[in-house]
Parts: sequence; structure tokens; C-alpha cells
Amino acid sequence: MREGKVEDSALLRYSRHLLLEPWGAETQERLTRAHVLIVGVGGLGSPASLYLAAAGVGTLTLCDGDVVDLTNLQRQIALASSDVGRLKVKATAERLQQLNPAIDVRVDPRKVAPEAWGERLGGVDLVLDCCDDFATRFALNRACQEHGIPLVSGAVIRFSAQISVFDFRQKDTPCYACLYPPESWLEEEERCALLGVFAPLAGTTGTLQAGEAIKVLTGVGNPLVGRVLLLDGLSSEFRTVRLLRDPLCSVCGCGARGTDPNPVRDGSRRQPGPSAGEW
Repeated sequence: MREGKVEDSALLRYSRHLLLEPWGAETQERLTRAHVLIVGVGGLGSPASLYLAAAGVGTLTLCDGDVVDLTNLQRQIALASSDVGRLKVKATAERLQQLNPAIDVRVDPRKVAPEAWGERLGGVDLVLDCCDDFATRFALNRACQEHGIPLVSGAVIRFSAQISVFDFRQKDTPCYACLYPPESWLEEEERCALLGVFAPLAGTTGTLQAGEAIKVLTGVGNPLVGRVLLLDGLSSEFRTVRLLRDPLCSVCGCGARGTDPNPVRDGSRRQPGPSAGEW
């Protein structure tokens, strides 16, 4: 975390948070000192970054190598029509700085090799997984687990979404590979370019990811650790299922995975939901 205190001029900006019962200047200062890495600034990362910037997270690093396409504007609300053809991270960073000039926004459009994510985590307090492919999700999960950094993962496809928090500061916390074994899912990716995505659900999911990140960073509330929140955009039903650590997980367990590819345990087999999702 970086050094920082809430300036007098910021007290008014964040006053609606400061009025909350468990909040206070010290809580806000935790956000001011925090550094969040957002991987993917599309349908999920776009709303998530806006709310984290508005809340006063002191440093945001945006990692995404894509350029803005006209199809992105259906759901990526930090962008404008004039941004088409520009790097998403640069266009989004400008919007975030306009929203909150007091924060530090960094951009990284470089493609990251799976084994290199650990090198990007220096000084990072929390990672937001808003990406759209399993290879990146699994690599982020492993890097965060190895470095003890909390990971907030979200995904949305069609009318379905899911969110979970993997707080690797805690002992025996499950990881993303407990939910989706790498060997079972790398060939089953689904992309919004082929299947579509309900735009308001992407906004809801990204916003909830921002909320989970703020709870983890401040210690306020009960984050979705050991739980998966499933969202149905057609019925407007939300439900939560338990996620236990898989003792045979190839990332956080003893190494060799067992034969059960469905480790969500709520009295049934793994609940259906989006796959890699979209950003």
C-alpha cells in the first residue's frame, strides 16, 4: 500500500461513505493507500474501475491490450464513441482521472505471459479478474495464490454471471482452480462475441466486484470468500453456493487432482454458470 491520508478537500467527496456506520476516516485512508490491479477493462472492468476510482482507491493499474471497438460501447460504460480505435486502457484511464483527479491511474497494454503475472504483482494489494479467457484466469489465480494477494473474480455470458473472492491471505481458502479445474475447462471457453452478453448484467457484475474489492481492502462487511454468487439476468434471481477448498487441487492442494471435476459443494454438483465470461 502507498502512503496517504484523506485530505480535507476529500472529506466532502467521500462524505456519503464516511456517514456509514462502520466507516470513518481510517477506513477511507485504507482505500487511499490501496493499489488495485484490474485485468481487463471491458464489460466488467469498465464499471468496476469507475466505482473504485469514485470510492478513492489510491492507485489503479489497468491491464488490457485491446483497442476500442464499436461493439464494446453496448456495455463498456467508461468509453465513448470517440474512443473507437484507441487503446482501452488509455481511454478508460482518462475517464477515471476526470472522475477523480486525486487518484493515480496507471496503464499496461502489454500482453502478459502466464508465467509472468507474478512479476506484475509487486506493490499490488488486490487483483480484479475481469478477463475473458481461462488461461489468464488460471494464471492470475496461481500468481495471486503464490504471492498471498486477494483475487476478486467475475464472469458474465448471455444472461448468467458469477462472482467469488479468493482471499489468499487466509489459510485454507479455496482458489479458482477448486471451482474450475484447469484440465476440465481450457477447451470449453465461451466468448460474448459468439454468444452475446446482457449489458446491464455486465454492469451489475462489475459493480459487485468493485464492492467486494472495497470490502476486502477496508475490512468492512463479509466478502464472498468460500462462496460463489450466481446471478440470473432473466429471472433477476441471485443465489449463493458454498465453495470448499479441494484438497487435491493442482494449485492450492497437494497436487494431483481427483476424478471429480465439480468441486462446488452445497449438497449438489457444481452449479451451472458462465464460463470464462467477458471483459
